[in-house]
Amino acid sequence: MTEHPGEAAPAERNAPAAPRPATGTGGGQDRREADEGLEELPPNLTQAILEATKQVASLLKGAGYPFALAGSVAVYAHGGPGNLQHDADFCILPEDADTVAATLRDAGLEVYTPPEDWLLKARCMGQDIDLIFELARQPVTRELLGRAEELPVESVRMPVLSVTDLLASLLNAFTEHHCDFGAVLPIARALREKVDWSRVRRECGSEPMPDAFLYLLERLQVISPDDDRGGRP
Repeated sequence: MTEHPGEAAPAERNAPAAPRPATGTGGGQDRREADEGLEELPPNLTQAILEATKQVASLLKGAGYPFALAGSVAVYAHGGPGNLQHDADFCILPEDADTVAATLRDAGLEVYTPPEDWLLKARCMGQDIDLIFELARQPVTRELLGRAEELPVESVRMPVLSVTDLLASLLNAFTEHHCDFGAVLPIARALREKVDWSRVRRECGSEPMPDAFLYLLERLQVISPDDDRGGRP
């Protein structure tokens, strides 16, 4: 998936500890002890997820599987927020799930089946990978993957879910128990000019939670009101 306002500059955050003064002839030993006492810097999680994404995409491309990048890394590829915190998501066809798993295992990745019956999980370069064959309670189809756009994720080009399909999948995932509008709002703001909102309304607007989110976007003037329904109360 970035510097944040109010954070110290990188040079300040990464400044080494003050050196210990040398004493007698043991300067070399003192320096070694000082080095051993330094704490390791935390990894850049966004970059780690991107590196894992590129590795898995290269394996899927090399084996000829149809797929599309989804989730937060797809948002990043389309120019949305890039502070990645969790995992990388790939949409694959249901009929390819077993052979995709075998291909990744042959490449040395750990692949396992979670309790959820709509995806497989893998570990690549220390990062979690979701291999999704059912997106927002609907099977991944060739039509969905066929609408994907070829985009670069840093140095590797790969198919990425279209922005409209990406937003529709996020809205269709809303339920009464999972409706974090705050997580999707900045994505909708950042990508709004690329989204076919009329199609999103057709595909999502009949359900109460997506409809409420679309109304929120209207009130915030992120999108235009739905004139087809004659306005809202």
